[in-house]
Amino acid sequence: MKDLDLPETHYALSGEVNIAYQWMGNGPIDLVFVPGFMSHIEFMHELPGYTSFLRRLSKFARVITFDKRGQGLSDRVSDAPSLEQRMDDVRAVMDAVGSNRAVLFGNSEGGAMSALFAATYPDRVSRLLLFGGYANRRDMSADLEDRLQQRVKFWGTGALMRIVAPSSAISPDAIAQFAKFERLSASPGAVKSFMRLNSQIDIRSILPTVRVPTLVFHRTDDKQVPIALGRELASLMPEAKFIEYPGQDHAVAAGDVEALLGDIEEFVTGHRNNLPDESERILATVLFSDIVDSTRTVAEKGDAAWRKVLDSHDQLSLELVQRHRGRLIKSTGDGFLAIFDGPGRAVRCALAMSAASNQMGLRVRAGLHTGEIEVRGRDIGGIAVHAASRVMAQSPPDEVLVSKVVTDLTAGAGLQFSERGSHELKGLPGRWDLFAASV
Repeated sequence: MKDLDLPETHYALSGEVNIAYQWMGNGPIDLVFVPGFMSHIEFMHELPGYTSFLRRLSKFARVITFDKRGQGLSDRVSDAPSLEQRMDDVRAVMDAVGSNRAVLFGNSEGGAMSALFAATYPDRVSRLLLFGGYANRRDMSADLEDRLQQRVKFWGTGALMRIVAPSSAISPDAIAQFAKFERLSASPGAVKSFMRLNSQIDIRSILPTVRVPTLVFHRTDDKQVPIALGRELASLMPEAKFIEYPGQDHAVAAGDVEALLGDIEEFVTGHRNNLPDESERILATVLFSDIVDSTRTVAEKGDAAWRKVLDSHDQLSLELVQRHRGRLIKSTGDGFLAIFDGPGRAVRCALAMSAASNQMGLRVRAGLHTGEIEVRGRDIGGIAVHAASRVMAQSPPDEVLVSKVVTDLTAGAGLQFSERGSHELKGLPGRWDLFAASV
């Protein structure tokens, strides 16, 4: 996708319901943006700041957006969806784009669902970002019916913009545009059902079980969700960090977002890049490796024993990558990402990692692709990184899969390759011939 192009809309099937989604960027990290009770993934690109916000995130991640059931371009439903159904929608979208593990970025009510998802499926969530969120809306209980009547009465007029994005409500044209967004997002009756259900959300009891690194961030004078609820949300999560920003906007892409975006990048990647000329493009072979059935193994071994296994696996990964003159970019929780300046050494490293892991009682899979990557500080990005990740996703346990370009570049290196067929790789054009490597 070119910088000026907008992403295409696709559909994932969640049960019997079609969920509309888009993606932007090709980074090695998947980031799923979970919206609040208003969304329309196509029209939101018409709103000020939204597209540029996603493009900034897409510099280091593949950003996946979607409309929850009953909203935007997703199927309408008769009743407001439960948190369990909303979790199923996230899983369906992740499966559709081939994402095994992702950062969840929950906005407003999307934060509660994201936290519940992370507690329920910790193997599919690497980090949590919760903006303008809450664990419980008990502040609405006293005047809920009045709130519902007012919201329905003025729905579709743009009046809500003065609450959720006051810094952008600067002209009648802006408010009229937001009014159209309201109407396209959901009907008044659906909004009433969403609000009534959201007022009943209470995830306080499960928050202590969320064990993934979490960033909770909130604007100090948020006019939609009081900051006290954000502070409470963070206080109940053992791995949470809390950051306040000045302003009244509840919409994450409204107002001054530079500090917020920098903190997100640093939290997700370990560093922040502000200057566009800091990147360097090089040719490299990208290796993704992943432990198969890690969740089942955790259940069998227990958390403490599994932590020791992971520590040994991480140390082994570092030693083997360095021995084959590669560069370990990052650990991915139960795997790793590395780059090499020689495709032959990269394949041999992956094969050595597979054999050594088997001796530890672990089964791993690996995927490799050679292409141009963008190096930004300690992180990497580009199509080649995305391709290597997708190649790995096709790999069965105990195999090292490579793209055809890797086989072409390793001719005469003493490696053997067996055909594994032609595949469509999620998010990549055309069909890809894949091969299993051996010596």
